[in-house]
Amino acid sequence: MEELQEKAVLVGVNLHNDLHFDYSIEELGNLAEALNVEVVGVVTQNLERVNPSHYVGTGKIEEIKRYYEAVDANLVIFDDELSPSQIRNLERDLECKVIDRTMLILDIFARRAKSKEAQMQVELAQLQYMLPRLVGLRDSLSRQGGGTGGGFKNRGAGETKLELDRRKIEDQIAKLHKELESVKEQRETQRKQRRKSEIPIVSIVGYTNAGKSTIMNQLLQNTSQEEHKQVFEKNMLFATLETSVRQISLPDNKSFLLTDTVGFVSKLPHHLVKAFRSTLEEARDADLLLHVVDASNPENQYMMEVTNDTLEAVGVVDVPTINVFNKADLANLAYPYTNHNQIWMSAKERKGIDELLQLIRSHIFKDYVTCTLCIPYEKGEIVSYLNEHAHILETSYEESGTVVKAEVKEAIMQKYKQYLI
Repeated sequence: MEELQEKAVLVGVNLHNDLHFDYSIEELGNLAEALNVEVVGVVTQNLERVNPSHYVGTGKIEEIKRYYEAVDANLVIFDDELSPSQIRNLERDLECKVIDRTMLILDIFARRAKSKEAQMQVELAQLQYMLPRLVGLRDSLSRQGGGTGGGFKNRGAGETKLELDRRKIEDQIAKLHKELESVKEQRETQRKQRRKSEIPIVSIVGYTNAGKSTIMNQLLQNTSQEEHKQVFEKNMLFATLETSVRQISLPDNKSFLLTDTVGFVSKLPHHLVKAFRSTLEEARDADLLLHVVDASNPENQYMMEVTNDTLEAVGVVDVPTINVFNKADLANLAYPYTNHNQIWMSAKERKGIDELLQLIRSHIFKDYVTCTLCIPYEKGEIVSYLNEHAHILETSYEESGTVVKAEVKEAIMQKYKQYLI
């Protein structure tokens, strides 16, 4: 977007009295502000079905145009994905730049993407969105060529250029697909190694701006991990697009991996979900999900639904989940408070982090057992293995060997069951 201050009018169609319509428009405003676009007004319409040619009813076009001129706007943003012909007709009749929610989200993602992979994923989604929308340019371009004589040989220069553009885009899409495939294979390899290492994986998911990065950083700080491992956090939509993986080591020789995922938003463009599929699939291998929710937002139930639906769309199902209701301080709720698989907390105030860790532990370390082993002195390597991989409660030295009372994984106990006392 140009540096010229963009002033936008938001347009939304409320179909069948959608309960979340007002919130969707509010969110569209937040998305626009995330790109430094000033929202100068909103026009809405209630319809039974959208108008295939203009999305809004044709009578509404005049109203939008008058409003747009009155508030001196230079952009109209629609709260839904528009078809190529809708964009073409709207731009012609409104005589201004028209963008839709999908373009807005893609633009934010393009600005936030830091890693090579995220940049490729966003570019792929942008190109796939653009391809069918090239057609709109054909009308204006074909007028540039032509001349007399008619027939096929006289294709307009504009049309030829369009074919070239289309081919370029298709080539670029194919190239990105290929590059992302190889990144995906590397990701798979890393995942396999993680699974092999048997370290439990905890994945943070949730709506954008619910506080996922803050919670990740608090958990890192709380277990005294080094500062440089902190992840970027800011009170804005889609602050993080990269998946970060951090190992959290606990004082009793237990550790787990913490991964976070990109935040969700309603009407997340399906090209984007597809492009970010491999990133979102990180959550599929998790032993536990932390579903972070902004407890202070009145729409939080709906946000949870959106998150769950998106996860389901990429195949993340049946993973045990803790619902983490963050920002409880802003919601005037009692916190820190836990109830089964739910916790109310305030990451900003660092209240509830210990309780959250406790909850995580009770989930991922439930296959630990306490046992006593007597290890012969010549098997010293077993003792050092236990020192590294178990929580030693007490050690004593008897005639027959080292007696160790330890909390270990069920599998380790099975491995050394011949030494059980």
